[in-house]
Amino acid sequence: MGTIERANRKDASEILALQKLAYMSEAQLYNDYTIMPLNEDLSIVEQSFEKNIVLKYVEDGKIVGSVRAYEKDGVCNINKLMVHPEYQNQGIGRKLMEEIEKHFKNVSYKLFTGSRSSKNIALYEKLGYKGYKVGKIENEDTLFLFMEKSSQHV
Repeated sequence: MGTIERANRKDASEILALQKLAYMSEAQLYNDYTIMPLNEDLSIVEQSFEKNIVLKYVEDGKIVGSVRAYEKDGVCNINKLMVHPEYQNQGIGRKLMEEIEKHFKNVSYKLFTGSRSSKNIALYEKLGYKGYKVGKIENEDTLFLFMEKSSQHV
């Protein structure tokens, strides 16, 4: 059984390695290995600590899951939920999502995921998120499903 802790900059390289491993399945699903999570470098992950709360899921001394989020204008923007492929389907993603939401009160929650990422979409729907649009983001060819949840569902 792992623990969820607040991550800090010294965890950045381990989180980046996890990110590249965890997002490989997304790249394969879309046959696009240029997706942003696979092309970020250490400086970008380190910068994420400036505006995000970053959580890590630690098991046997290694980071096997992570999520980050920040609040702007009453909206908690959740991003980069990732779980090591060998640890998926064990509830770690759900636990990370539930924990990150606790850090933001009286806000609505927004996130996006690949529109064909059915496992991700199913998880977010179980957590009360609803899709509200499909579209692209800057520098990405993937079609994303944008999802939201009001604070009443927390």
